[in-house]
Amino acid sequence: MKKLSQDQILNFLLYAGAVYFFGVALVHSMGLKIPGFYVYYNVPSYAYQDRIISFLAFGWGGLFLLAAKKMDKDLIKLIVYIGMIAVIALVLNTIITDFKQLDPAINGSDFKWIIGGLIFYWLGLVMHSRQHIFKK
Repeated sequence: MKKLSQDQILNFLLYAGAVYFFGVALVHSMGLKIPGFYVYYNVPSYAYQDRIISFLAFGWGGLFLLAAKKMDKDLIKLIVYIGMIAVIALVLNTIITDFKQLDPAINGSDFKWIIGGLIFYWLGLVMHSRQHIFKK
């Protein structure tokens, strides 16, 4: 059985990220509260918020798709760095938001598995993109 190279795994991860973000865009544009595609799936939201998230997620999907097609080290580096900022922001937002004000039934720990999955995915990108990030 042939072993996959770091570049092949990275390429797969980038395509998977594109599919995920296009899925987030689609789900938000339709207002479907599907856990995983909505980080805060049980938090009330407005249609205008979902539309904003939809077109921003579509942009992320496009960035991941371009990086997967080109395998450009600068694009890959950008994705890793903005991904780091995004997961840190999600963690901090979850810590500082009083979800009980929005709905007493909501607990901030409801989102740990989703954010944990995104962090796990980001760590996979970091691990398999090291040669692109640190290549001169």
